[in-house]
Amino acid sequence: MDKKATNKAPGGVSRRDFMKGIGSGAIGTAVLAPLRAQTIATKKGRVPVYERKTISLTVNGRKLDLAVEANETLLDALRDKLDLTGAKRVCDRGECGGCTVILDGAPVYACMTLAVRADGKAVRTVEGLARNGKLHPVQEAFIEKDGYQCGFCTPGFIMATSAFLEKNPAPSLDEIKQALSGNLCRCGNYAKIYGAVEAAAKKMKGA
Repeated sequence: MDKKATNKAPGGVSRRDFMKGIGSGAIGTAVLAPLRAQTIATKKGRVPVYERKTISLTVNGRKLDLAVEANETLLDALRDKLDLTGAKRVCDRGECGGCTVILDGAPVYACMTLAVRADGKAVRTVEGLARNGKLHPVQEAFIEKDGYQCGFCTPGFIMATSAFLEKNPAPSLDEIKQALSGNLCRCGNYAKIYGAVEAAAKKMKGA
């Protein structure tokens, strides 16, 4: 997964852009309060400044409204407000992929995505992959091929893999390595992970 791509979306504002906008305008926390309901400039244009906003989104097929803070990440909203703890908080700075979820069909780092960016969109987490008590083919393949050791990074790999195989159902080994380059396994279990992705591709093709 391309790390740069995960921080941006067409028509959206990234967490980094938002913070840069605040910094470039010389706005500190001491003067932020008076600017509620006003706007600040970012690379994506002017965006509103607010303390809290209610967003509407679909999470694992369930439509809901959620009140989120202006600086709240999607990872915080999923874990702390919806009790969806499959996305792991590991590095918390967009480096390891442990928090990968799928936002409108694209894998993103939930720790680097503002929750407000999910407004009007569909979010899929590892909890939403299984259907009617049956594991997703990617989940099955990771189990069958021992594509995990401690298992902490596994949800992120599974989500990145499922998004990748939906777009490339018959990848080469090099394409698999490239697609998962944004996910880190601290146990170093890459050979079995790649084998699990190859097995999942075959399962999904035959499904």
